Amino acid sequence: MSRWRYFARRLLLSVPILLFGASITFLVIRAGPLDPVSAILGPKGDPQSYNTIRRQLGLNQPLWQQYIDYMINLFTFDLGESWVVQPDTSVYSLVVDYAPRTIWLGFWSVLIALFVGIPLGFYAGLNPNTFSDYIASFGGIVWRAMPNFWLAVILMSLLSQSEKFLFGFNWENWIVPVIVTGPPPLPDPIWGLFTDPTQFMKALKKIAPAALVLGSASMGNEMRIGRTAVLETVNSNFIETAKAKGVPPRSLVWKHIFRNALIPLVPVITGEAFILIGGSVLVETVFDISGIGFLFFQAVKNGDMPLVGSLMFIFILLVVLINILQDFLYTIIDPRVGYDGGA
Repeated sequence: MSRWRYFARRLLLSVPILLFGASITFLVIRAGPLDPVSAILGPKGDPQSYNTIRRQLGLNQPLWQQYIDYMINLFTFDLGESWVVQPDTSVYSLVVDYAPRTIWLGFWSVLIALFVGIPLGFYAGLNPNTFSDYIASFGGIVWRAMPNFWLAVILMSLLSQSEKFLFGFNWENWIVPVIVTGPPPLPDPIWGLFTDPTQFMKALKKIAPAALVLGSASMGNEMRIGRTAVLETVNSNFIETAKAKGVPPRSLVWKHIFRNALIPLVPVITGEAFILIGGSVLVETVFDISGIGFLFFQAVKNGDMPLVGSLMFIFILLVVLINILQDFLYTIIDPRVGYDGGA
């Protein structure tokens, strides 16, 4: 099977997943407790206005008709307009406004997990049962166990009162003055950050606490699994064979141990997308970042059905694409994995 046929097959198999995810989303937001009409009218709305708005929004139509319209709009990428959060504003424009902050947060969260968690896990695996191994393993367990929302509240409180708790160190005035909470100052377009060092440092410092919180669970998980993967690889028969053939230690580590230890980490790394998508809702709300997660929280709280449904569809689409990327990474890291095996 050629590479293009393989990816065409993967894309075709993703269609039922998208249909199922969108259908479940529809049932939750239509049959659930969300009532956008009450949110629009407020507590003093009269019954006549309630019925009028309900007809205008099409909520008086049969459920099957609403379902067909909903699915057609989603799969033709007609995401509609917000009803409650920002009335008469297209979902596209809201996503464009809020997405850069979430991308900035997710970028640094992933870097923390990849460039801190994996190297520490590999180092611990190469030096088992040493003091550094115990420290790294204990740290991985602690970071993995701490809930995102709890760590976010603790870190926000600590940094906002850093002079009291950190022996006079003022986080908000360190390097560049920024407060702990609030959205990062991102220019439009976002790549303008890389032409202004001061603006870049402000945006980085602003997002750093939230990125540390969001990347912490992934960092601890990758540290523990990376350590286990290295230990299993070191004790494999092919490593003993390579040693017997006189392969230099440096080549043994980089070409044989590390590459094979990355294989079990691929689904872990790509699977962190679920944590980043779900965790960003809590972290962005605590730090008031005003990204996609915060927008989703506001949409759910206010019963904004089109916005909730559209954002959920975007989340599901991202997860499906990441799973396809995971299969592609397998074929790069492990040459034994080919396209002939199937799905």
